[in-house]
Amino acid sequence: MPLTLADTGVSYIIRHIGGSAEIRRHLENLGFVVGGNVMVISEITGNLIVNVKEVRVAVSKEMAQKIMV
Repeated sequence: MPLTLADTGVSYIIRHIGGSAEIRRHLENLGFVVGGNVMVISEITGNLIVNVKEVRVAVSKEMAQKIMV
């Protein structure tokens, strides 16, 4: 399921990252890698604050839809 449907406060494992090579590289630079853990901290109008690799990162709704957990 896409990260946008994930429950707040639950840890998930990243299964797949979609999008173009540029988008995948950008997400990888932020810490989103297949097999890594991610947790949604909060959601505001579809945009997410997530905890990835012990760092909080803001992710747009469009980017979050490309991250499958």
